[in-house]
Amino acid sequence: MSFYTSLNGLKNAQTDLGVISQNIANAETTGFKKSRTEFADIVVGSAFTNPKLVVGIGAAVESISQNFALGPIEQTGSALDLAINGDGFFTTKNVVTQETLYTRNGSLTVDGGGFIGDGSNNRLQVFPTDAAGAITSQTPVDAQIPGSNGIDANGNPIEFAGITVGDDGAVTASYADGSNLIIGKVALASFIAPQGLKQIGSSNWIASGLSGAATYGQPSTGQYGSLLSGALERSNVDIAEELVGLITAQRNFQANAKAIDTATQISQTVIQLRT
Repeated sequence: MSFYTSLNGLKNAQTDLGVISQNIANAETTGFKKSRTEFADIVVGSAFTNPKLVVGIGAAVESISQNFALGPIEQTGSALDLAINGDGFFTTKNVVTQETLYTRNGSLTVDGGGFIGDGSNNRLQVFPTDAAGAITSQTPVDAQIPGSNGIDANGNPIEFAGITVGDDGAVTASYADGSNLIIGKVALASFIAPQGLKQIGSSNWIASGLSGAATYGQPSTGQYGSLLSGALERSNVDIAEELVGLITAQRNFQANAKAIDTATQISQTVIQLRT
């Protein structure tokens, strides 16, 4: 029995090492959220078992939980680098699969068609607005910047000159003649249980049955948080904390290996007694 108990301990330590390694590897990944391995003891008994004589049979991985604490904010100066000062998520939609993704990585770019996205076929979702910036629909749409804003007196198109994003999520395009056009307000998502979101890589998550469906709102309202333009949220991994966890997991692995070695020696001693 002790062999299998310690073997479970070895497997659990390996899982813990894997999670810590993943955290350390993504210490510089924008918008990454660290995870933690949680264990539970295993005890087996029956109605006729004396509770004072129950011996546990090891531990099991209960969950690998994600920590969505806010990471450090780094100033970049780029208008399309956005950070969320709150609990919301940016919403993007994949051009190919039409799958809705959620992320804390606000490093955005503009493609040749004027669409704002993450550079990986995922387009930022915004609430459509009227000319005054009032939201006209609660259904998010792709954020797209018109290449021109009409025709000037000489019959030439008025070309796009720049873009700004306000703390309320208003995405404003500026043009060469000094005119401005609000193309929408950034749609932020929140979840009743964000720890239930499913990781799919590239700092993206998708909703699951554990997270519940997304609810949408604009920045600077409710729990969604305000936007910081010209800044990015770095990984919330604390290297010092992870290194301490790495040492602890390594010692745990060594201790379980030693327990197997001790059980082997006892077994050999018993066998020698019988012979």
